[in-house]
Amino acid sequence: MPALTDNMRGALLMVGSMTAFTFNDACMKALSDELPLMQALFLRGMATSALIYLFLQLTGRFDLNIPRRDWGIIGLRTLGEIAAAYFFLTALFNMPFANVSAILQALPLTITLAGALFLGEAVGWRRLVAILIGFGGVMLIVRPGGEGFNVYSLYVVAAVFAVALRDLCTRRLSPSVPSMSVALITALAVGLAAGLASVFEGWAPVSGRAAMQLAGSAIFVMGGYLLSIMVMRTGEIGFVAPFRYTSLVVALILGYAIFDEWPDNLTLLGAGIVVATGLFTLYREHRLTRARLRHTRAEEAATG
Repeated sequence: MPALTDNMRGALLMVGSMTAFTFNDACMKALSDELPLMQALFLRGMATSALIYLFLQLTGRFDLNIPRRDWGIIGLRTLGEIAAAYFFLTALFNMPFANVSAILQALPLTITLAGALFLGEAVGWRRLVAILIGFGGVMLIVRPGGEGFNVYSLYVVAAVFAVALRDLCTRRLSPSVPSMSVALITALAVGLAAGLASVFEGWAPVSGRAAMQLAGSAIFVMGGYLLSIMVMRTGEIGFVAPFRYTSLVVALILGYAIFDEWPDNLTLLGAGIVVATGLFTLYREHRLTRARLRHTRAEEAATG
């Protein structure tokens, strides 16, 4: 059997990461029958924090020696994560599973647009058109004012923008900042924020079934974190990134198998448009990155 290339290994890691995160979402949605949102988020946050801390201690990677400049960025990133968790999970508790995942697929488009607006990254007219068409696909899923409109669809859109803020902050972090230390800080902050909010929401008894779902959620989140970090260090991002759309396929399967849900035709059409425009945007970014790299090498050869 031939050895896997770095690109194929990276693609498998991305599939694993997206699958783990989607299974986590399924565990959290299943909890909505028994536990209030903030209680569930607090318990998951504490369990995830404990798992990450244990991993860091076992691997000798626990390191909070972070430059002062990066602490401010981590603070803003954490606020984005808290907002994303609130909006996303509130929607997840009140919407069909696959519909939430379908809207979330607009994230690559949103990050590309935000990078152009706030980080001065170059975005050509082709990608701008793709972004606009992609957001049109989101509107087909959300359908504001339509008969089946659910206000929680707007919560997912808010979560997309909150995640975009989080990811833009991540891009601004110094390369020396340990990824898992940031993950630990984030998990703790989200859990503690949910714990404070749960005082006003009230608590419910945790059954054995709910405890298993919470444990599963924490394990899947931990696995998603680890695999996503490994993805960034394996293969070409232009080849690996499109495999993030695995999450939509997994969400469709889990939504049907566990929650007996299946999106209507307009939602599926909108999801298809979002995925297609996202893939086109990733393809264009990959081509432009390779062109810039060839240009840089040509200049180095000319001056060398």
